[in-house]
Amino acid sequence: MNTNALIKRYTLIVVSMASFLTPFMGSAVNLAIPSIGQQFGSSAFLLSWVASSYLLASAAFLVPFGRLADIVGRKKVFILGISIFTISSILCGLAWSIKSLIFFRILQGTGGAMIFGTGMAILTSVFPPQERGKVLGINVATVYTGLSLGPVLGGLMNHNLGWQSIFFLTAIIGIVATVFTLFKLKGEWAGAKGESFDLKGAVLYSAGLITFMYGISAVATVSLAKYLLMLGVVILVVFVYYELKAKTPVLNLSLFKNSIFAFSNLAAFIHYSATSGLGFLLSLYLQLIAGFDSQVAGLILLSQPIMMAVLSPFAGSLSDRIEPRILASSGMGLTAIGLFVFSFISQTTPIWLVIATLAIMGIGFALFSSPNTNAVMSSVEKKFYGIASSTLGTMRLTGQAISMTVVTLIITLIVGNVELTPANAEELVNAMKITFILFTILSIIGIFCSLARGNVQRDKGVS
Repeated sequence: MNTNALIKRYTLIVVSMASFLTPFMGSAVNLAIPSIGQQFGSSAFLLSWVASSYLLASAAFLVPFGRLADIVGRKKVFILGISIFTISSILCGLAWSIKSLIFFRILQGTGGAMIFGTGMAILTSVFPPQERGKVLGINVATVYTGLSLGPVLGGLMNHNLGWQSIFFLTAIIGIVATVFTLFKLKGEWAGAKGESFDLKGAVLYSAGLITFMYGISAVATVSLAKYLLMLGVVILVVFVYYELKAKTPVLNLSLFKNSIFAFSNLAAFIHYSATSGLGFLLSLYLQLIAGFDSQVAGLILLSQPIMMAVLSPFAGSLSDRIEPRILASSGMGLTAIGLFVFSFISQTTPIWLVIATLAIMGIGFALFSSPNTNAVMSSVEKKFYGIASSTLGTMRLTGQAISMTVVTLIITLIVGNVELTPANAEELVNAMKITFILFTILSIIGIFCSLARGNVQRDKGVS
């Protein structure tokens, strides 16, 4: 095997290992949410922040770290990200209160931002356009493998060893990934080497996003939240104004003049906004309402990500030959159907219907994610790979945070800011129905955004 082929192989292995970690952590923790709430006697609002704090930190720092990686080198930021993620995983397992756990989850999300902001850019730097769809499909399959194993191992470990064991297992995997990265990931990629880093823009971006997102999620429980929400909007408006004039902006807004880049990112934002609260809601439903333990609940939730893992490489390869907008829009259509079915959920919904609907949504996810990623990365010049990767990751993570924010807000309004128990079953089901109706409407809007992106023109001549 020649040197170039070895570089490609090891790069794919290293990035895929890191890409496995973050979704595994997220899906595994969802199964532990009821146990964490029980141990700490946490309210619904604080409990939701065990998931939301990680997503918010990842989203807030993703673009700044993506830009920094383009300047100083993607490998440097990538390794630092895995290291921080690993250390914070250990700290999460040692948390002594719900607030300390949330704090360590923020650190974990910061490390995750460094991984998200560089992994896909490194892959796109190493592999040529004609191989990109296939490789990105494999990487997405690794992500979904993490999602698949998360519920199974998370439920099993939570039931037998306690929720802390999930974080310790993640730390062990992180240590292996860090060592492998140090010795096997050869090369350093810096597409914007020598350019200055826009520190003011980075601070405005992160501060605006954090303030805005916290304001939305806390508006029903914290009296000052509406003012924080408005402040967040103001800071983000100032950020856009500042970035349009900056010589080397942290987020190159001119990229959004490209309709493929703009609508592909918008489609990703809408897709994740409409779907990411699903695992959290169904974990509560299966354990608090249907009465399953976390092991069985994990096996039931497996039906969605296993379809994603199996079909993502196929969808990625297909997007090298068929326009991504067709595949991605079809995938979002299947997602909308699944969410519509879930809007009729009740305390007596048969489990086979839950499993079948999750499987349909898994197919939809696979058809959407790889082609949509391929469209984004194929629409920009090489020097923008890092920021393109980070922007797409930000859309995904911000969408996930928005999704959890909607879930938190509706549960708080319908159930109240109380500890979630089987006694709240009726109110919880009503909150879920309202949430799934909103998510269905959002997915339908997303289909039209996905179709509006236009056709991708690639260097290899495939239209």
